[in-house]
Amino acid sequence: MPAKNTICLWFNGTAEEAARFYAETFPDSAVGAIMRAPGDYPAGQQGDVLTVEFTVAGIPCLGLNGGPGVPHGMAFSFQIATDDQAETDRLWNAIIDHGGEASACGWCKDQWGLSWQITPRALTAAITDPDRAAAKRAFNAMMQMTKIDIAAIEAARQG
Repeated sequence: MPAKNTICLWFNGTAEEAARFYAETFPDSAVGAIMRAPGDYPAGQQGDVLTVEFTVAGIPCLGLNGGPGVPHGMAFSFQIATDDQAETDRLWNAIIDHGGEASACGWCKDQWGLSWQITPRALTAAITDPDRAAAKRAFNAMMQMTKIDIAAIEAARQG
């Protein structure tokens, strides 16, 4: 039985390519059913890939090849919690090196315009530290970063 709630993401003919990239990059991700259009539609022809079911880190998604003119925005992002610097680097670099672009504070955008937050668990722990001065130091350090550097966050947290 399909998930009751699925995130539908609009693509311009590249839903299958994006789904395969996500499945190869993120743990607990896979490509599922691919539906081809049963007839012509504004963004394609009969037989073209219309939708792709996939999961990203356990979240059910549907890629819709809806055509041009509907860009993704930063109001929606995937936030991926990482366990260490190696995982942070691997995921960040996979997105950036595959046509993406870096932003601030652990955010980046993939080649399809989807926003990602690659967020080490150590960062979350640091900025929620009950010692509010330590949390503020870690937060201020994060505000200067693009990709999160866990060692620098921990150094700031310690003062």
